[in-house]
Amino acid sequence: MAKVVSHSKPFAARTRARAEKTNAVLRTAAALFLELGYHRATLADVAARLNITKTALYNYFSGKDEILDACYRLGRQLLADARKPIDREGGTGLEKLRKLIRCYAMMAISDFGKCLVLLDDRELPEQSRARVRAQKRSDDRDFRKYIAQGISDGSIAKCDVKLAAFAIAGSLNWIAHWYRESGSLSAEKVADEFAILLTNGVATRDARHLSAADRFKVQKVSALRPAQVKRVARARKPAKSAR
Repeated sequence: MAKVVSHSKPFAARTRARAEKTNAVLRTAAALFLELGYHRATLADVAARLNITKTALYNYFSGKDEILDACYRLGRQLLADARKPIDREGGTGLEKLRKLIRCYAMMAISDFGKCLVLLDDRELPEQSRARVRAQKRSDDRDFRKYIAQGISDGSIAKCDVKLAAFAIAGSLNWIAHWYRESGSLSAEKVADEFAILLTNGVATRDARHLSAADRFKVQKVSALRPAQVKRVARARKPAKSAR
């Protein structure tokens, strides 16, 4: 049985910042959504794990769907922040594709990333659902863009760009199903290996075998960090108490 991580500490002191407490709510809710399923996990479960009252939760979120939306936003923010340097740093299409794969793998391993991959976006309000699906289409376009660029610059062999992008994305999404932090592989190791394994099939012979320097480039892509929770907390207005 997986170890239950408690995020209740921020609520033990009244002086803790609101952002820190919001972070605790989101992390606890994300863990419960993944553990029990979105429908089975209740706000009472979240409150109990945080050792606060259910009523206190309404100081941070108006309901479970708003918490889910925030988890999705954080998963997206982690990915967006990690992938920013890819185009700026340049390189071949294959190099960019490998970096994007690593970013996506690291996202899929995080709790908020797992929410993005494993939880049904049909549970979101209509406007949020439309936003999430548009972002997923954007991910697909980026995979296709780097594959096409690689074909053009000779680092990727000619292939069906659409099918290659689908195969890579499908493999990456499956990480969220099987990866366990308690396992023998670190998140970084999984991300590094997937960046190579998922591209060796499309890389040209000359580009297929990475030198030590190239492998270092892949590993240097920044690991995802959850500090962006504070942005969500600052952007939100306090919810009204439930009646």
